[in-house]
Amino acid sequence: MSTTEAEPVHEAAHDADRVEPDRYDAVAAQQRWQAYWESEATFAARDTLDEQGSKPRAYVLDMFPYPSGDLHMGHAEAFVMGDIPARYLRLKGHEVLHPIGWDSFGLPAENAAIQRGTHPAEWTYANIETQATSFRRYGLSLDWSRRLHTSDPEYYRWTQWLFLRFRERGLAYRKASFVNWCPKDQTVLANEQVVQGACERCGTTVTKRQLTQWYFRVTEYAQRLLDDMAELEGGWPDRVLAMQRNWIGRSEGAYVDFAVTLGDGSLREEPVRVFTTRPDTLFGATFFVVAPEAPLAAEVVTDEQRPAFEAYLEQTKRITEIERQSTDRPKTGVFLGVHATNPVNGEQIPVYAADYVLAEYGTGAVMAVPAHDQRDLDFARAHDLPVRVVVETGLPDPSETGVATPGDGAYVSSGPLDGLADKAAGVERIVAQLQDDGVGESAVTFRLRDWLLSRQRYWGAPIPVIHCPACGEVAVPDDQLPVELPYLTGAALAPKGTSPLASATDWVNVSCPQCDGPAKRDTDTMDTFVDSSWYFFRYCSPGATDAPFDPDDVRRWMPVAQYVGGVEHAILHLLYMRFFTKVLFDMGLVDFVEPMRRLLNQGQVINQGRAMSKSLGNGVDLGAQIDQFGVDAIRLTVVFAGPPEEDIDWADVSPAGSLKFLQRAYRLAVDVTSAPGTDPRTGDGALRRETHRLLSEVTNAVETQRFNVAVARVMELVNATRRAIDAGPGAGDAAVREAAEVVTVALSLVAPYAAEEMWERLGHTPSVADASWPEADASLLVAETVTCVLQVQGKVRGRLEVSPDVSEDDLRAAALADEGVVRALAGREVAKVIVRAPKLVSIVPGR
Repeated sequence: MSTTEAEPVHEAAHDADRVEPDRYDAVAAQQRWQAYWESEATFAARDTLDEQGSKPRAYVLDMFPYPSGDLHMGHAEAFVMGDIPARYLRLKGHEVLHPIGWDSFGLPAENAAIQRGTHPAEWTYANIETQATSFRRYGLSLDWSRRLHTSDPEYYRWTQWLFLRFRERGLAYRKASFVNWCPKDQTVLANEQVVQGACERCGTTVTKRQLTQWYFRVTEYAQRLLDDMAELEGGWPDRVLAMQRNWIGRSEGAYVDFAVTLGDGSLREEPVRVFTTRPDTLFGATFFVVAPEAPLAAEVVTDEQRPAFEAYLEQTKRITEIERQSTDRPKTGVFLGVHATNPVNGEQIPVYAADYVLAEYGTGAVMAVPAHDQRDLDFARAHDLPVRVVVETGLPDPSETGVATPGDGAYVSSGPLDGLADKAAGVERIVAQLQDDGVGESAVTFRLRDWLLSRQRYWGAPIPVIHCPACGEVAVPDDQLPVELPYLTGAALAPKGTSPLASATDWVNVSCPQCDGPAKRDTDTMDTFVDSSWYFFRYCSPGATDAPFDPDDVRRWMPVAQYVGGVEHAILHLLYMRFFTKVLFDMGLVDFVEPMRRLLNQGQVINQGRAMSKSLGNGVDLGAQIDQFGVDAIRLTVVFAGPPEEDIDWADVSPAGSLKFLQRAYRLAVDVTSAPGTDPRTGDGALRRETHRLLSEVTNAVETQRFNVAVARVMELVNATRRAIDAGPGAGDAAVREAAEVVTVALSLVAPYAAEEMWERLGHTPSVADASWPEADASLLVAETVTCVLQVQGKVRGRLEVSPDVSEDDLRAAALADEGVVRALAGREVAKVIVRAPKLVSIVPGR
């Protein structure tokens, strides 16, 4: 469709002197129905139902928006995709909870405050009000009575309360370690927030820094996070489940203990424990590798080797983890001057620090089997270390080719395993030997690391812990929550490498709750993903003052029936909120372990084949598009453009064409002349069959999240109804009214303003949101006849209209009697007749 096919809204203004009374006036409709929905609280969810409790409940949730400015085209798609199931379930008779709130802590607000010399709250809450106005304008069926903001003290009081409960359970702890550090934002980042070696938010190359930080012990729930995905199969996209499984990264193998002989000839008090998925290749371990930043490296390095090691450590700190793990990068390292003892053969193997090993995985140390691991082989060749084949795979010797052989085969040079060709048996046998000798055991490990939640920035929930010289870490008493942020603005917020809160001495210096001595508050704030890991519970009890939520309220509404948001949150947010839910289950606060039954990931809105960007000059302003074409036309355009999960290129769509369709649909309601309540069974049979067929397909499409298909079927019904009005049976036919009402109710999912106007024009009381979803009549879905294609020698020679349950014999007889078939056979005998009742008969004549 060209962009000139429909009269833009701003040109069809609702001035009575200019607008035809029988045309859909988008501007007037938006103003009228926004006011009506708000005054009537149309979409407010009721916590109590009738005495019988007969109305089912459904919770539909959109991922928390961040108030970085007004709504953009991405919001236009994301939030309409959540509005469709919310409106549909309401029409299907559910009491629907569809709330709204803002994830309002975070760096953008703090950086904006620094630039403007103001407080982050000014920027944050001004943007929230701008977005709230736009959300209302966009016709979303939201329950505004449950609105919340994570930066409100009454919200983050409970974020702090939950932190303390996690800490009591040993799930929140503090430790010193090398962490990801963003030099620009001057804060630490979780592993998940580092993308291709750079800060996810600002793109600055991430470095390493040693700090004492707070963590959540997510790893304690690693297996449950994997196992409980069985509940999500079929409800969550397969790619999201795969991404989470890969991130958790379960590996089966063994722990192996290596004794380390120090530079003075003595043994390190504790052996070094490493994890390997291939303990059966231990006889091929010819050296030992430690991450340079791992405490073990600095502990065991000899005095002679220490200068070289420290220089190498400083070099490593300047390299990103992505670079360190690159297979193409030369394998560098430094000998630490000590040796480890291979526990299966007593061999003394050299210990190196090498940057291809990362400190955060396991103990930060690995045994190196160069013949059967490419990275180990590259290191061995670079440092002239032995390469010993212990699995005969049938491939050339790696020491000659430089290509490792990680496959399976018969064991060689492996002591008791020699000659065995069964990997599983080899692993079992070597693990048994390790256990018998007390130097190892079978084990399962995970790639998943604990969640680093400390942030050295101001605009976040303060960590409710006090550090006392006498008592150590002391929790802030519950009756002193929330620990509110002190008032800091402008330059006081500028990144300094430590939290800006550290400069607020009146706030930092407090009395210890236990001994009443001088103490200091923790000056870090929490990762904003903590706020968004439990907000969906708070929506169930937005006014709760004695707990984060009422378990009865949560039981009433959850789990969430439909969750909608971007796939960019497939790991971070979705993993963390699943972890939080499992902890709350263990605390007895909820009675389920997975909070979201169904997940829909919408695509992006792009333009001219690329992401919208000011620098590219291809941005599209949502507000301007709405001003020109109206809300309904924009909503209809993003839904009709393609499947929800696919990207939409705004250059390829036509909101003007959508507006033209809405005018055509609205005209149906104008033209209908039969009275409301007219029995549709007295109407035209053909139109009724078409109506119910398309209604059935619309219903199926909505329930399977193929919203674009649902719109296409509504368009078909509009055309069929238009034909019935113009060419018979006419506007007064009862079937025409039925079709127009089906169009109106179905259209309300996507174009609510037009649907409200149509519903009222059809003689019904407001609102169409209070109507019922029509049910397709099964008796009208059965086709009265089916078209059967008749072929002779593979060419179509005729068609028959037959009963869907016609027998093969009857169909064969009818086909052979057809005039077109008789002419094609031209007197020849029939050699073969293939019948595929009721749709095909293929005839093969004799020679």
